Amino acid sequence: MGGTLDYDLKLAPIALIAALSIAATYDPVRDLRLPTTPKFKPPEIGVLFASDFSEGLRGWVPDRDSVWSVRNGSLRADLPDGRQLRSFIYAGSPSWTDYAVDADVLAARGVDKGVVVRVEDESGIAVDLRGPGYEDVVLHRREWKMGRADVQNANGVWHHIRIEARGHRYRVWIDDALLIDREDPHRAPTRGRIALAAYTGGTGQCTVYYDNVIVTSLAP
Repeated sequence: MGGTLDYDLKLAPIALIAALSIAATYDPVRDLRLPTTPKFKPPEIGVLFASDFSEGLRGWVPDRDSVWSVRNGSLRADLPDGRQLRSFIYAGSPSWTDYAVDADVLAARGVDKGVVVRVEDESGIAVDLRGPGYEDVVLHRREWKMGRADVQNANGVWHHIRIEARGHRYRVWIDDALLIDREDPHRAPTRGRIALAAYTGGTGQCTVYYDNVIVTSLAP
């Protein structure tokens, strides 16, 4: 069950392509009625990108069109049942350097959900918010874990993720609590766009919703 989401994006398994052609068994949880979405409140200055999906997928580039859609005003990713399947949707500029990402996320099915920053050459620094069975948040690049903290994050509830990337320092908040503050000793590239993730992990399930994605500059 579960496992840490590998955000080396180019390693996404070919099995995903085949699995997407198989109709998933009906599960009403896939189409649950969402609780009220948090209010969309971009700051007045420093905004590089903001999306509440009121304009659909404008500004976003999914790697699999069949996975990502807008439902009831929120971004929805739904993967077929099967272990270790993943998909990503991208936004932003490869020239972005120091910035913060805020996003609201709700998992309907499965464990893993998260945000990737500084995506370059299909790799990036990832925040994986893991739900039932784990109840933690992990910061990592590929297989290297940069930080971890316990945090309750039940399915069916909106949670807020904030990650700041400034130089080689990364700070992660979940629901307004600062949980991870780490320097990257590997000194990974400090520029790149963002991505949102869908991942079935070892549980073999993933239906996840995102909303209110805001990227703000941390440049002086």
